[in-house]
Amino acid sequence: MGDRLWLYATYHCNLRCSYCLTESSPRVRDRRELSAEAMVAAVRAAAPLGFRQAGVTGGEVFMQPGMAEVLARMAAVLPTTALTNGTLLDDRLLQRLGPLREHPGFALQISLDSADPVRNDALRGPRNFARVCASVPKLRTGGIRVRIATTVADQSRDELRRVCDLHRSWGIPDKDHIVRPVVRRGRAATRGMGVVPQAGDILPELTLTAEGAFLDPFGPTVRRGVTDLDRLVSRETEPMIGAVEAFLAAVAARPGADAERNIR
Repeated sequence: MGDRLWLYATYHCNLRCSYCLTESSPRVRDRRELSAEAMVAAVRAAAPLGFRQAGVTGGEVFMQPGMAEVLARMAAVLPTTALTNGTLLDDRLLQRLGPLREHPGFALQISLDSADPVRNDALRGPRNFARVCASVPKLRTGGIRVRIATTVADQSRDELRRVCDLHRSWGIPDKDHIVRPVVRRGRAATRGMGVVPQAGDILPELTLTAEGAFLDPFGPTVRRGVTDLDRLVSRETEPMIGAVEAFLAAVAARPGADAERNIR
């Protein structure tokens, strides 16, 4: 099992990516939000239980009011990575993120699927590429660590090579470039996109949402508006020890000794 706690802040998003695990969009009806206090409390409870990292995802995390301040509170407890599409990082938000440079374990993981604007935006949404290209240099100048996440649908090797050239031009090293396949869950499943994960492909990492605790961050997916429950381990997330015990029991029941973590 991994040592990272994942939190799904919200299923609300300003984009509608073609392969989204949670069917997030601007018009999502059930936002499935975790409150600021719930997220901070979860991280504080996780640290003494042996967790060493936290990850925050969605939806788009910055659709949640006050998320910059919430991330600072979380990063003061555990090294924290927040996943974002990078389109809401205007100057005002960038300023509010400033205190996070005091936390060397903090990073923003920004999605970018192609160095071609048309190709990238076809997968992710209008003007995603331009906004990411505008935001990343400002984050770097402001001292915020940036990771780039590329989700592979059918991009060619040359396309992926050009993404690498782009992130290197921003001073982002290869170790901070995450490349992963589209996973056939959520919206990708309804469109017949991506790969079906096999046993051992995904490292178990306790993942909390407003609906409960899941086996990994690919667990709480949504298909046609309904949450998949095949990776649910507990409806209860408080106290944290109860969710952890249910999670450990689910991990112990899985076949095989180790996860390859082919999908991350």
